[in-house]
Amino acid sequence: RLLTSVFAHAGILSVDVSGAWAVPGVHAVVTGRDSAVLTGAVLQDMPILATEKVRYFGEPVAIVVADEEWQAAQAVRNIRVEYQPLPVVSTIEDALANGTTLVHPGLTQYARAVPDVYPEENTNIANRVKIRKGDIAQGWKDSAVVVEAEYRIPQASHAFLETRNARAQILPGGQVVIHTANQAPHAVRSLLAKYFSLSENDITVEVPFVGGAYGGKINPHPELLAYIASRAVGGREVRLAYTREENFFASPCKIGAKVVMKLGADKTGKLQALQAEYYIDSGAYADSTPVMAKAVAVSCGGVYSIPHIQCDAVCVYTNHVYTTSFRGFGHGVSTFAIERTMDKLADRLGMDPAQLRLMNAAREGDDSPTQVTYTKSNLGDVSACINRLKEIMKWDSGICSKVSGSVVRARGMACFTKTSTTPTDASSSAIVTFCSDGSVNLNCSVIECGPGMTSSLPKLLAQRLKISPDKVSVNLCVNTHSHPMHWKTAASMSTYMAGNAVLAAADDAIRQLKTNAALALRCSPDDIEIDNEMAYLKENPQKYLALKDIVSGVKDSSGSALGGPVIGRGHFIMKRLSHLDRETGKGQTGPYWTAGAQAVEVEYDSAEHTYRLVRAATVLDAGSVIYPEGAAGQVMGAMNMGLSCATREGNIYAPGGELKNTSFRTYKVMHFAENPQYTVEFVETPNISGPLGARGLGEHGILGMPAALANALSRAAGVQLDALPITNEALWYAVTQSPQEGSR
Repeated sequence: RLLTSVFAHAGILSVDVSGAWAVPGVHAVVTGRDSAVLTGAVLQDMPILATEKVRYFGEPVAIVVADEEWQAAQAVRNIRVEYQPLPVVSTIEDALANGTTLVHPGLTQYARAVPDVYPEENTNIANRVKIRKGDIAQGWKDSAVVVEAEYRIPQASHAFLETRNARAQILPGGQVVIHTANQAPHAVRSLLAKYFSLSENDITVEVPFVGGAYGGKINPHPELLAYIASRAVGGREVRLAYTREENFFASPCKIGAKVVMKLGADKTGKLQALQAEYYIDSGAYADSTPVMAKAVAVSCGGVYSIPHIQCDAVCVYTNHVYTTSFRGFGHGVSTFAIERTMDKLADRLGMDPAQLRLMNAAREGDDSPTQVTYTKSNLGDVSACINRLKEIMKWDSGICSKVSGSVVRARGMACFTKTSTTPTDASSSAIVTFCSDGSVNLNCSVIECGPGMTSSLPKLLAQRLKISPDKVSVNLCVNTHSHPMHWKTAASMSTYMAGNAVLAAADDAIRQLKTNAALALRCSPDDIEIDNEMAYLKENPQKYLALKDIVSGVKDSSGSALGGPVIGRGHFIMKRLSHLDRETGKGQTGPYWTAGAQAVEVEYDSAEHTYRLVRAATVLDAGSVIYPEGAAGQVMGAMNMGLSCATREGNIYAPGGELKNTSFRTYKVMHFAENPQYTVEFVETPNISGPLGARGLGEHGILGMPAALANALSRAAGVQLDALPITNEALWYAVTQSPQEGSR
């Protein structure tokens, strides 16, 4: 069990563990002094256990290993830590103030795990990403209408059902075995080897099906804690499972942000200039947040063509819970800001919000904020998504109308786009083997944590091999010793990356099958066709062999073996990606974009200041939909998550930095009966680089929901709702306390 900090920021003067050793069954008590290793996916700024000081409420300080969980819990309660409280950096404003307390005084001394991260000395800034496109001064000259606004988005929890957990064992020969619920087993292996000077081939990481992740189970921490605990007890297997409360306050969460945005258009509504400042609450440690700052900056302009852009995304340390990847990977922040501002601009121009979006939607030949040229293949058809959404929502029939008495019904729209910010060399691999009856085994390292890979990847393979999907078995209980490399199950890139690797493995297997068949049929492999579990001559399909008879090789008339077992091998690696230029942000972080449009319909009671979700819709350009039912389910689940974050979710901190809502009694998520009617449809503009033309779509349904809701409620209530979550209380306050100037 873990002992965690009761202060958000404090020096550790002493740790007295004698009381813990007095509890029967205790085998080890490990503190930060026993493992002074700094970890981090981007900046190595985080100790496995706090050493000289704690930087957030809930930071692990010690770990107790005992025979029974109750013994470990009792021992944890007996540990005495003497703290010296330090000033708490509670807000982004506190973090950026002159002469502020530094969360990490030696910030620039930390090792950098990636080349493109730029911590700023004697500040609380872990990274800054700049986008400079066009001439911003000219943009303002060309703008007849300018809208300025500020937005607030809180940190939030992943709230997955299975809490973070890991088991670790060190075998007598020194081999390390880790069982964990993690989205990146190969990364866990390489980082464990790096931090503890181990050989990767002495480490095995096993991951079964994972009970929800949403980005919160990528970078290792429970795995490292379990390892040092096992090492402390002579290699015996140790299991560490976070309690639900620890999963809230000791685990990383979703980023929070403050956004200051200025958007200009000419008198016709054509966008001319965008200036955006994103201040991202990283919490106490950097983790993946500097990369998310890059993701926010890259998507600052949304789906729109804007000739002049000046954007800064600043990753800021506070004494909050540290942040990590979350569904949408920062794009939700940029989407909320640009889509709320687009509605404000439409109001100022007197335009229909959908028409303004259609007028400015990016098209083939336009440039992204990082100056990558859009094509039909890499972007898709944004306008088609907007037009279809208008039809679904009956947009032109009116977007705000009275229902009865004090109740009005209103609709809000938001567009979205997302590209990836993967490493430029992110890769994936797949292996295809055959059983003696001709059935097929697929081996890859994609983690099944909800994206439906157990269905989509076999469908891809079956389609390429021209067999029934029922003939394909995929083992997604990953073992890094037996499963080939896959970067991470993240960034909505699994179908794209692993799918391309699977198709390459299928093609390799087909070549070998044709070679074996050609040996038996005494012809060229080019004369062979593979279809319907058979290999036959193209010119005479009556001459064929069953697939099961050639998967292990063939025999000639004398019984001599020819050919050999078919083992298809395939790989994929990202191409033509680059780091962003530090001063201009020019570069390409992802291979394509997935874009779409969303809308929310609400009923608002102005007498009670309450609202009800009526309907939500998404139209998304998926390229080519491989598994329609699964794709719709993914998008719908993400829509629910977006509405839950928008209507109620958010970390609540006491003035001293203590996280207050650390259980599902106080941290509310959307209940089943509160969901609106969902509609999900797809536009299909093939993505040339994707497997069978597909784009990733696992995260995208979350992106526009908060802005669409805020746009609808702002219209219904006649106020500007620029902070999340929009609870009934927040809505009441906005209506009764805010000035009405500029309201709808």
